[in-house]
Amino acid sequence: MSFHSALRTPHSAFKTHRGFTLIEILVVIVILGILAALIVPRIMERPDEARVVAARSDIQAVMSALKLYRLDNGVYPSTEQGLQALAKRPETGEIPRSWRPYLDRLPKDPWQHDYQYLNPGVRSEIDVFSYGADGQPGGDGVNADIGTWNLDQK
Repeated sequence: MSFHSALRTPHSAFKTHRGFTLIEILVVIVILGILAALIVPRIMERPDEARVVAARSDIQAVMSALKLYRLDNGVYPSTEQGLQALAKRPETGEIPRSWRPYLDRLPKDPWQHDYQYLNPGVRSEIDVFSYGADGQPGGDGVNADIGTWNLDQK
């Protein structure tokens, strides 16, 4: 059978296809709208959750650097020296005897605020923390403080 005769002859491989009706398209659009209404609010919360996870990760890295600082120098930096002592040799307070750079640069929290540091800490020997999204002490949800005392929370 030639190609031209196959085009003229009805054959099972050449069935006609019908299009979608307006009703079918509307049903699909409604279903997609319902799914979007259920999924979008959950997706919108993800960036805030990711920022909290990033802050916890930063705090753990800073704590590791502080522990190395203490191992080399016998003490943690003072509150006055702050976290800057991890990236730049302190010139005030107790000058470290074996200082070296512990961090290339100080990270900012995911909301672009400086991490806070207290020595002695209020909740432990030293405290490293972020005030959260609002940049203010206290708060709930993404505005809650994130610190060394709650690194293991979800």
